[in-house]
Amino acid sequence: MELRHLTYFLAVASELNFTKAAEKLFISQPPLSRQIKELEEELGLKLFDRNNKKVSLTDAGKYFEKEIKELFLNLERIQLKTQKIAQNKSGDFCIGYTSSTFSYVISKLIQHLSALYPYVAFKLFEVSTLKQIADLEQGKLDLGILRAPLVSTKLHSKLWFEDTYSLVYNKQKLDINSEDEISQLVNEVFVFFNKDYAPYYYNSLLEICSSFGFIPNVVHESNSIVSIIQLIKNGLGVSIVPSSLSKSYASDSIGFIELTKVNLTTEVLLVSPKEAHSEITTSAIDFLFKV
Repeated sequence: MELRHLTYFLAVASELNFTKAAEKLFISQPPLSRQIKELEEELGLKLFDRNNKKVSLTDAGKYFEKEIKELFLNLERIQLKTQKIAQNKSGDFCIGYTSSTFSYVISKLIQHLSALYPYVAFKLFEVSTLKQIADLEQGKLDLGILRAPLVSTKLHSKLWFEDTYSLVYNKQKLDINSEDEISQLVNEVFVFFNKDYAPYYYNSLLEICSSFGFIPNVVHESNSIVSIIQLIKNGLGVSIVPSSLSKSYASDSIGFIELTKVNLTTEVLLVSPKEAHSEITTSAIDFLFKV
């Protein structure tokens, strides 16, 4: 069994059509059919049910497809790790973060690491928590700064800090002095993170509003905290965000009120692949815990 057999199998499994799979692989159909037949003979089983009308995966074929996809992901991860070992202290170091965690501290982190490792290109990627987890597992990111929850057996995580939530509003439009007045926002327009982009975070915000006795009127959704703050600055709504953002976005026009009576927090995690925890990763984490 060779890698080409597996590549051809995945193409047919994806298309469920030998002609389309052959076109995708830039080969003719007879050699493709022959390779699949060789693979089935070696395994001693049928991977596909074929007739004149359609091609479908057998139960064994469905299992084989799932495992081979995982195998190719692991091969990609091994290749990336091997390249990093060969590069030693040069090459790229990729850091993921969510927009709700970016701050001047991350900028200082890049400055710190660049001074320590001048031949490394440090790259920042604004990526959702769910996407970061997938990219970290596949070795596409070296370090992730994301919000809990995290469920993965392939990743190592440390709690960086625990964040409370705050109401953020336009001072010129609303006169709010304490969190006891938040129930008055029942008719206000709310700006939230998109549910598909950050489902756990979105549900937390709904839970907070519910604790104050109302369901928020969510009109605007965004995947970026910068966009959310800009909408509020333009008087187009209010929101509830992690309190740590007040350090970066508080201004004469934007106010923050910490929700101390809400028994709900959000954890910010520092996450790295278990099998690729490098010297640079350790230096980055150590720096973030000191600032």
